[in-house]
Amino acid sequence: MENLNLIETFSEFKEFKNIERETLMRILEDVFRGLLIKKYGSDDNIDIIVNIDKGDLEIWRNRVIVEDGAVEDENTQVAYSEAVKIEPDFEVGEELSEEIKFADFGRRDILAIRQNLVAKIQDYERANVFTKYKEKVGEVLVGEVYQAWKKEIMVLDEEGIELNLPKTEQIQGDFYRKGDTIKAVVLKVEMRNGVPQITLSRTSPIFLERLLEQEVPEIYDGLITIKDIVRQPGERAKVAVESYDDRIDPVGACVGMKGSRIHGIVRELRNENIDVINFTPNKELYITRTLSPAKVSSVTIHEDERRADVFMNSDQVSLAIGKGGYNIKLAGKLTGYEIDIYRDSDMDFEDVDLNEFEDEIEGWVIEALKAIGCDTAKDVLALSVKELEERTDLEEETINEVLNTLRAEFEE
Repeated sequence: MENLNLIETFSEFKEFKNIERETLMRILEDVFRGLLIKKYGSDDNIDIIVNIDKGDLEIWRNRVIVEDGAVEDENTQVAYSEAVKIEPDFEVGEELSEEIKFADFGRRDILAIRQNLVAKIQDYERANVFTKYKEKVGEVLVGEVYQAWKKEIMVLDEEGIELNLPKTEQIQGDFYRKGDTIKAVVLKVEMRNGVPQITLSRTSPIFLERLLEQEVPEIYDGLITIKDIVRQPGERAKVAVESYDDRIDPVGACVGMKGSRIHGIVRELRNENIDVINFTPNKELYITRTLSPAKVSSVTIHEDERRADVFMNSDQVSLAIGKGGYNIKLAGKLTGYEIDIYRDSDMDFEDVDLNEFEDEIEGWVIEALKAIGCDTAKDVLALSVKELEERTDLEEETINEVLNTLRAEFEE
């Protein structure tokens, strides 16, 4: 018998290392059955015997022997005169089993088998990749940068599967070259035109959550719960944590001795400033904590408007707003309230609100100053030209004009 040793016949098989031989042979059987149906019209009378260990298979066609001239279906019946050529002892009514050899297939048939086989194996591998990574959504993985382009980075996992890290999911300041190791979270998995698209992220709050789970055993064990995370990737993040065990300090556990646990995460996130906050259902206290490191004097909540008025000393306002306004923005996202900051010194009638200078200072300049927490003339005058340059996008000439205008107000 001439078995079909397909593993040797088709060298392409050797490239599919991720497919078990049993699965590969099952795919082979399906491909051959498809060809046999096309060739003979049906495969109901055909047996395919697969030898998984050797990587070969046998094909047998079974036909009933009928009298000469009585053949109605050549696929299921064979004439007596043809049958006795194979075995002289055959009689009418018996079944003849013939092996279909590889040589019986024409060149076109072999080419079709090869193409169909490769296509089915690729479909199988793609489906496997999709299923595998669909279960990994939300998990952190480490891969190798294969190619870095302007809008995305192609990453390969340990099995050589292609993953995509778009520019929008990279932290500002991320820079990678081919061969670099990269850590990210699996954000989503989609099937596009039959090809799995696996998207990674380093900006997702889930990435920070998983990093905390890796660094803080109490979170992984469930002793500390992460209530919520908000991020401005690469700049600042706020993490609300809670422990149901009074003996555990959730903030201290997350930060670690002298910041030992949080430092590694901060480095991974390009020195992103991470504020760990002890969650509380007391809304006023929670808002106060989220505005750390600023010290709050009092909080008034307008529940119907989901707004909170926060009062503090003038020297705390810039801390509450933070660089680029990220501190107050993230505090608002974390608490779910729009936060308005007021100074205790707003009652200082000797100071003047910046809006009073609209006739002398352009509106966009006033807004730029307000964005860094300077709502009054004295707030601006308290800062040097260099500080104002660093914290705003204003040019030195514009800043000097503003300072001269404000000083003139008090000199009068």
